[in-house]
Amino acid sequence: MDIKAILMGLAFAAMWSSAFTSARVIVEYAPPLTALTLRFAMSGAVAVGIALAMGQRMNLTRLQWRGVIVFGICQNALYLGLNFVAMQTVEASLASIIASTMPLLVGLAGWVIFRRRLPFLGVAGLVTGFVGVAIIMSARLSAGSDLYGIALCGVAAISITVATLSVAGASAGGNLMMVVGLQMWVGCLFCAVPAALFETWNVDWSWQLITAFLYTVLVPGVLATLVWFQLVGRIGAVKASTFHFLNPFLGVLVAAVLLGERIGVLDIVGVLVIAAGILAVQLSRQKTPVVGQKTVA
Repeated sequence: MDIKAILMGLAFAAMWSSAFTSARVIVEYAPPLTALTLRFAMSGAVAVGIALAMGQRMNLTRLQWRGVIVFGICQNALYLGLNFVAMQTVEASLASIIASTMPLLVGLAGWVIFRRRLPFLGVAGLVTGFVGVAIIMSARLSAGSDLYGIALCGVAAISITVATLSVAGASAGGNLMMVVGLQMWVGCLFCAVPAALFETWNVDWSWQLITAFLYTVLVPGVLATLVWFQLVGRIGAVKASTFHFLNPFLGVLVAAVLLGERIGVLDIVGVLVIAAGILAVQLSRQKTPVVGQKTVA
């Protein structure tokens, strides 16, 4: 892992973590799925426009198309859709903490489903990480956090786990910016239907909404996704996922600074425990590629 990969990983972690705070602002002023549909439409248009300007076309490989569809549905429509709905009642910090368990779920899936050997350090990391989640959940539930919203965030974390296991296929074969744009449009299509069926157009226009929406479209929407694909293509999904150990810290920090969300002692303890667990799992898997993926040194 060279210095460029490290900088890319740090940038991705910061952008990914900040998305929860901007999403929390958006759902305060607009219907969540409608806002997300518009976000995907705009992010996709920006990315596809840049791709066409770069000379890229939609002639993707079969593996890329599969990655675009799976990533578009699991990462965009399900993961982000469920999180946007959940953040009507769940704090941005809590949503980011739940989402940051994705590397733990990837490690668990590899061990239980794909029957990959997991060293003792990895097993200890899984146990440690989920203990950290339990610490935070017990504190938040005692404080009255919405159980339904938490459940939606949990399903969303499973969805992004599936997306992560499929991302290498989409990042191989060139036309990377086109891939980014197309998977945004896939998410747009799958969010548009429930948005039209279950939501009404009731938007409270404000500078907070406009700022948060534009930031979400351009930074987490286009730039962070592009950086993630490039990072996975450069060092592989296993090593790239190591940077997720920063997400509990950054997600909580951004929400506390920008939204004034209260952070308790048990939250801090839980975040530290989760981060330690994620780091342990990822370090234990550095030499073991994910099934169906080829790790790039």
